[in-house]
Amino acid sequence: MSTIKVNNIQSRTGSAISFTSGDTITIPSGATLTNNGTASGFGKIGQVVSTFKNDSFGTSSTSLVDITGFSATITPSSTSSKILIMVCGGISPGTGGHNVLLSLLRDSTEIGQGTGGGTSNNFVFTNMGANSDIAPFGSHFLDSPSTTSAITYKMQMASTSGTAQLNRRADTGVRTMSSSITLMEVLA
Repeated sequence: MSTIKVNNIQSRTGSAISFTSGDTITIPSGATLTNNGTASGFGKIGQVVSTFKNDSFGTSSTSLVDITGFSATITPSSTSSKILIMVCGGISPGTGGHNVLLSLLRDSTEIGQGTGGGTSNNFVFTNMGANSDIAPFGSHFLDSPSTTSAITYKMQMASTSGTAQLNRRADTGVRTMSSSITLMEVLA
């Protein structure tokens, strides 16, 4: 292996300096890589969009319905970008002892579901206790939408009995939590 020591590398023709496929540039420990131009391909965060929901929402629907005001829209800058979705909040059942379902969607498509267990929903709160219980939930999902069109990520909720509540205790109606969706575009 040969070593070349120089203070500056400049392309001969004024175009980009290129490397052969499979080449590796190693930055040793203690060295600093400084970017004075435009860097790409480093997995940078291109943009961040967030929705904060501090009001409550309730439904007695046994089919999934949109949670009002609990969505966020992002327009990727490249088809190779990924979208990191972070969602959190808290739910309470209307009358104890039933299931509450939550699901994450990209536009109208459910995403990030587990397999098995008899349901395709992202979060299933089974046999919740008294209606004063409140259960926090949270999840991260890295999506590959392959588009430069606007995308809306949203949450839906359903209840198997009674009225399920988001962001509040069902028995007292007191808001005890808030919910949020944060979207981060991860550049390829």
